[in-house]
Amino acid sequence: MNTETPRARAVFSTEDFTLLREAVGHHLSEVKDRPESIKYANLYHRLGRVAPIRG
Repeated sequence: MNTETPRARAVFSTEDFTLLREAVGHHLSEVKDRPESIKYANLYHRLGRVAPIRG
């Protein structure tokens, strides 16, 4: 009897994080003068640690 819990599968791929970072960056430019822009800027930077955009 196998009592080990199966390993969780990844929900997002590295490419997904790159796309999400690009989308958040675009949205960030749209809300730059609003208070919530800080939250989007933080999210943008966290996504960059997962999948940095390469030039």
